[in-house]
Amino acid sequence: MSFADLGISNPVVDALAKRNITEPFPVQQMVISDALAGHDLLVQSPTGSGKTLAFGIPIVDLIKPGSGDLAALVLAPTRELASQIVDELDSICRAKDLRIAAVYGGVGFGPQVAAARRADIVVATPGRLEDLLSRGAITLSRVRVLVLDEADRMLDMGFKPAVSRIVAQTAKGRQTLFFSATLEGATGKLAAAYTHDARRHTQEPTVDREADIAHSFVHVDSPSDKLEHLTAQLRDGERGRTLVFVRTKRGADRLVKRLRSHDLEAVAMHGDKSQSQRERALARFERGDVDTLIATDVAARGIDVADVTHVINFDAPGDQDAYVHRIGRTGRAGNRGAGISFVLSDQVGEMRRIARDLGLSREFEQARGTISGETSTGGNDNHNAGPNSSAAPKRRRRRRSRSKAAA
Repeated sequence: MSFADLGISNPVVDALAKRNITEPFPVQQMVISDALAGHDLLVQSPTGSGKTLAFGIPIVDLIKPGSGDLAALVLAPTRELASQIVDELDSICRAKDLRIAAVYGGVGFGPQVAAARRADIVVATPGRLEDLLSRGAITLSRVRVLVLDEADRMLDMGFKPAVSRIVAQTAKGRQTLFFSATLEGATGKLAAAYTHDARRHTQEPTVDREADIAHSFVHVDSPSDKLEHLTAQLRDGERGRTLVFVRTKRGADRLVKRLRSHDLEAVAMHGDKSQSQRERALARFERGDVDTLIATDVAARGIDVADVTHVINFDAPGDQDAYVHRIGRTGRAGNRGAGISFVLSDQVGEMRRIARDLGLSREFEQARGTISGETSTGGNDNHNAGPNSSAAPKRRRRRRSRSKAAA
């Protein structure tokens, strides 16, 4: 199936082809036709599945340029994700003579207000958008298409009241596209409240079998033991850029300090940092000034850094979606990568389930050390396993040659 088969206009198809994007991802195949037909959608799809273009392409083809009104609004939980969405959609917007603008905190109001007033499409975080609405800078009364991206994360971050106030200001007859990693519980109730007769599509999170990633799990006896294993990994001379995931903002800052005490330089990125601090940290990481970035799940959403050789789960991921989102940051564009997860004794059961559901049971049972009283198979010493290490359990597949537009 091609993008043209989905009913997409020639200018957009051509703009995608110029970026070597010619074959739609599964989530794009699922939802684009329904979105173009004007249906409300509930889409359960993990990060990295290509969902940005899944909602972006229909928006661009549904809106007519030159109306002078804000016609489409995309709500995103973080500044980084909002910026990435704008970057991803910019070329197809230009192909249809549409203007797109980002609205998020941490930067001056003036340029954002000016850009938002001219825009056909605005991508915004809830807090800053409410600031602009309270100032009368823009109006949402003529928004025809509303997208809530990573809605579950917006709930986790406490944005539900703001989102509800924003949605109430959009046109009643709007089309709503609701994207989330889960559609159960509170997220499902929110989805039902915001949509009408919605069509539902689900794409289960999976490990990319064609990515060249060595998945490995390391049993650790205590939280302090994790630091020893991490410093050993970071002293590996063959590694390159390394992304280390922790669960909390405080944990990120604390880990940076602990690494510095071991003469290892790292930078932290999380929601308590100002926009300029986060941009500086990311820039240092991208330039190679520092090769280790400590991040929380929320802060890392929307970040796309090339040539990450290692992803280390210093704190175990909360679920399989988080595992896929984290480890998927390495092994890109035909490069080799290593995904390493530290597992405490009380996390064994949950991590074993995650590994099983993702088809990584063999890798999990080959974890270094003893798990739940069982001796690891083969006695592999994987604590220093990297993508070039013979000790690392490997799941190799040839990566697709076509360009991926995952977001």
